[in-house]
Amino acid sequence: MRKHSNPAGARAQSFEESFHRLISPGRLKELWKEHGPKPRGQKPKLSGPGLICSLVFHVVCGVGTLGAHVKQLLGLEISNAGLSQRRAAAGLKVFVAVVEAALEPLAQEGRHPGSFYRGMRLAGLDGSQFSVSNTPQLLGRLSKAVSRRFQAAFAKIPISLLVELGTHQPLAVEVGAQQESEWELSHRLIQKIQAGWLVIADRLYGVGVFLNQLLVRGQTVGSHCLLRVKADIKVKVQEVLKDGSALVKVFVADGKAHKKRGAVIVREIKGRVRRPHGKWVRVRLWTDLLDAAAYPAGELLALYARRWEVELFNRELKVDLRHAQLLHSHTVETVVQEILALVLAMTVLSQQRLAASEAGEEEPLRISFGQTLVLVRSLWLVVAAGEDLLTPLQIKGLVRRTMKIIAEQCLPKRRPRTCPRAVRQPIKGWPRLKNNSYAKGAVEYEVLNHGKV
Repeated sequence: MRKHSNPAGARAQSFEESFHRLISPGRLKELWKEHGPKPRGQKPKLSGPGLICSLVFHVVCGVGTLGAHVKQLLGLEISNAGLSQRRAAAGLKVFVAVVEAALEPLAQEGRHPGSFYRGMRLAGLDGSQFSVSNTPQLLGRLSKAVSRRFQAAFAKIPISLLVELGTHQPLAVEVGAQQESEWELSHRLIQKIQAGWLVIADRLYGVGVFLNQLLVRGQTVGSHCLLRVKADIKVKVQEVLKDGSALVKVFVADGKAHKKRGAVIVREIKGRVRRPHGKWVRVRLWTDLLDAAAYPAGELLALYARRWEVELFNRELKVDLRHAQLLHSHTVETVVQEILALVLAMTVLSQQRLAASEAGEEEPLRISFGQTLVLVRSLWLVVAAGEDLLTPLQIKGLVRRTMKIIAEQCLPKRRPRTCPRAVRQPIKGWPRLKNNSYAKGAVEYEVLNHGKV
């Protein structure tokens, strides 16, 4: 990397410094040496760690070529063709290793209570997909999904994520380079769950097989789970508790033969939820938090709604940060590199968002992700372009003022307003939306007693 004329303190808020807060330069070099390609021929102009840092900077900037951003960040002139070859030679292993080393929780219990429930860190589990270009290299290895109407326009690369609720910090990610299903990718994520986490997931995961693996992981590391369950899954009630929830026996089936191979005991909560003046919707949850006195059913029923934050994170990742329908890379390996760079960029931006929230003494999610992205991106570009013109004191002043502006433009408290879940062009299971409408008021939750249901 280029030698800067300013001392290290002057770059306290440059992009490089922000990135190296995730992972130190020394650790980055170690990972490249261990997992990167073996050196051949003369030493490349752009180092391996410099390539990774530049690619993350590139996806943060949004507009412009990788070559232009390498020059902005490191002062190196390298053609885009040369960078493409460098990325192709780098492979995936080192990028995966860097992401695993860099992702870690951000929130602290005493300072960020919105990320915790009774001492447990809230982690949302969900999957998503990225669309890729119709290049021969990609279509030769990827297939397009086929719906009941027609083939999809673009092939998809699936991902599965664990996200820290309350800060939108990525905690772990799995990318389906072979187009593995969300189900398969999420099974891999189970091994990345850490002690003290409460994992919240939707109905895809509310089955005996996945529940059993979560319980095994929980017994190993000390984590817990809260899953939504489909209404038609059969269980055997063991005991109805005072708060209306029940201890139930869930049968675990063999993944291939679909035969019962055992059973586990969990707590089942049945309830109903409705929007103001709307219809009641039944909700069924499983959790390994068996103590009804310590973890009331009503609290857990309301807590499950926090899982929606993962959907907001996916929008920030795929829409706000990218500003493009398709990923720019043209091979499977470089597509996965780009996705992992986007996840690292979200981690850097989550740190900046948290810093702005502390500067303004606001909750992290009241800090606009869009404003944080625009202003921090501008700050990094100014510091990169003017490092020889700006003194350390001036850079610190710019940083302080930028954080203040971000905090001053915080979002108002979320309005108690909801809109109907419907679509204009109906798909199976979804009602048709004819007229836009919304309702004001807090969502109502009601626990249903197992003894009466």
